[in-house]
Amino acid sequence: MTAPALKAGYACSEGCGFTASLWDVVYRCPRCEGLLEVAHDEAALRAIPAAEWKRRFESRFATSRLPDGSGVWGKREWALPELPVEDIVSLGEGRVPLKPLPRMAAELGLGSLMLKECGVSPTGSFKDWGMTVLVSAVKHLRSRGTPIRAVACASTGDTSAALSAYAAAAGIPAVVFLPKNKVSLAQLVQPIANGARVLSLDTDFDGCMKLVQAVTADTGLYLANSMNSLRIEGQKMIAIELCQDLGWEPPDWIVIPGGNLGNASALGRGLDLLFTLGLITRRPRIAVAQAQRANPLARAFRGGFQELVPMQAGATLASAIQIGNPVSFRRAVRMLRAFDGVVEEASESELANAAARADREGTFACPQTGVALAAVEKLAASGVMAKGSSVAVVATAHGLKFADFKVGYHRETLSDVKAAHANPPVELPADLSAVREALKDLG
Repeated sequence: MTAPALKAGYACSEGCGFTASLWDVVYRCPRCEGLLEVAHDEAALRAIPAAEWKRRFESRFATSRLPDGSGVWGKREWALPELPVEDIVSLGEGRVPLKPLPRMAAELGLGSLMLKECGVSPTGSFKDWGMTVLVSAVKHLRSRGTPIRAVACASTGDTSAALSAYAAAAGIPAVVFLPKNKVSLAQLVQPIANGARVLSLDTDFDGCMKLVQAVTADTGLYLANSMNSLRIEGQKMIAIELCQDLGWEPPDWIVIPGGNLGNASALGRGLDLLFTLGLITRRPRIAVAQAQRANPLARAFRGGFQELVPMQAGATLASAIQIGNPVSFRRAVRMLRAFDGVVEEASESELANAAARADREGTFACPQTGVALAAVEKLAASGVMAKGSSVAVVATAHGLKFADFKVGYHRETLSDVKAAHANPPVELPADLSAVREALKDLG
């Protein structure tokens, strides 16, 4: 018997019944203004046994040739099943390391602590996972004659880097809206290098987000922020690859930094699909971590998720999640409730010291990952994470994007941070005896 064809389309995430084709240019439900989600034909997906899905994914994972060698397109049936292969725009995203932190795990009383290093990616962040899907869809839309002049996004840095790189690969113009003086130099230079039109605006991310939504009301400009559910379809593959790394046995906890909350929503979608199709047999718990100075989800969590109260996000070292009015709040809340989730926050000192602590085991954690690691420390100390738990942290970007953060930490020049693990260079005269004296206490 021939398996049914795999299909997907848009559906309103609020359940009002609105549906649309994936080849329509639409981001919100026209009936209720709810965000859309990509709805897959689960009956057709279930017609393929879990064992066959595992075999298929693992066989593709064994190749380095694109698109099968992509951590996203090696699982393309779960992203855009009807996209022609020739329209895939891949830079080799995904297939990133799962790094153990055994010393930190032992100190916290955990059974294991692992970092899913999403910063080991073409543009240095997890955004690549979602942007490959969105830009591939735009390439296909343009091939169908849809008059899209350019793709556009608001960004705190990483989204603009990913969009500009994938758009450049596809030959599609890109426009990025950045908050002036609120992104690192390394993040700013990426879209410039890729030829994007960069607008540095005298506002914060939320102000940029309002403007890009207004501009993309013109359907000739295609919105590339995470309110576009195509992004979520790629980013959910992080959860699927993580479980594949662990032999299809999820950890007890997955911890992820939260800003605009699209990635947190995507994590839940990936895990839910794995569970529904029988590739995993239990649901892990999820923790979303926020910087204390940009913590609208944490505040809502303490209030029982009654409502989101937008805030003016304060300056934080974790600039990529310095967002006070997250677009994907409702989607993230549904995910947290489905996975018995919690929300924790971290101060500037807590996030900086947690990142430095992980660095002592050979990683190079960005400040957003520091927020997540600090949340693990606090949740383990409070007993929310039971002794012996297995924990995976989604490391969202590479620390090289935040070199000033690292330098400032070890020079002890970061404001509001007491650096517990600072390791400045030892300045000495070029004298052999002085060098020997400085090295005598090494083990």
